[in-house]
Amino acid sequence: MEKVIILGNGIAGLTAAIYTARASLSPLVLSGPEDGGQLTLTNEVENFPGFPEGVMGPQLIVNAKQQAEKFGAKFKTGIATKFEKKEDHYILTVDDKEQLETETLIIATGASARWMDIPSEEKFKGKGVSTCATCDGFFYKGKEIIIVGGGDSAMEEANFLTKFASKVTVVHRRDALRASKIMQDKFFKNPKTDILWNKVVEEVIGTEKGVTGVKLKDTVTGEISDFVCDGVFLALGHVPNTSIFKELLKVNDQGYLITDRFMKTDLEGVFAAGDVQDTRYRQAITAAGSGCQAAMEVEKYLESKETV
Repeated sequence: MEKVIILGNGIAGLTAAIYTARASLSPLVLSGPEDGGQLTLTNEVENFPGFPEGVMGPQLIVNAKQQAEKFGAKFKTGIATKFEKKEDHYILTVDDKEQLETETLIIATGASARWMDIPSEEKFKGKGVSTCATCDGFFYKGKEIIIVGGGDSAMEEANFLTKFASKVTVVHRRDALRASKIMQDKFFKNPKTDILWNKVVEEVIGTEKGVTGVKLKDTVTGEISDFVCDGVFLALGHVPNTSIFKELLKVNDQGYLITDRFMKTDLEGVFAAGDVQDTRYRQAITAAGSGCQAAMEVEKYLESKETV
């Protein structure tokens, strides 16, 4: 039986692995379908402390994994497909066949950004197509970009991106926004924003250097038109990777795990860190911080069991 299993090897899971490994708990890290988390989709991270020249997202993940391995963390590839409680420990079924037992669990499975599900967006991920305005907005100083979406997050990100971009155009599939009135008011008062109604992105266009534009389809007439831009930001929401936990753990209306300030879920010995429970910040540094917290709480929890 493992002392601790960490689900997910994004920056939250890897930070938890570093701390639990240094505490001689020999953590087992189980990577899922999005190996390395959302940082692997980010070209350059400029706001992570300690890297004044910035660091490539994938490289940050590689560094953190090597650091965890240095202290004795173990890694295994597989998808957790079932989660069960058994007396005073937990059982994870991996890939619908192998069972792993553990005294404690840190869930760091993250939240997956909703994509448009078109082939060309995959081609330009990290090369002009982004799901994080805070992460990548800086790279679009003086450039024209579009945001796909129509909710509060689209409005918020549009206003934020005008700090950098010369113009931000929202592309929305309907003729009315889902966003709250206050967010819409801020958006429409901003001189650097615009909106295209009844439009969807059919194709992202670009070169080896990055995005140069998109093909838009009118949802009413079906007409296809070209739109020149330097970047495409998606604000279609996120889906937390919590499906196997919903029967035993409390989640909010959006499916995010509910934790207290110590990263504890409502099950003893089960903790969560990173975007799987963070509905507000969703930054690499906050994910790493919560991974550290969860790891330290696991250590305290296991110590308390030994003294009973």
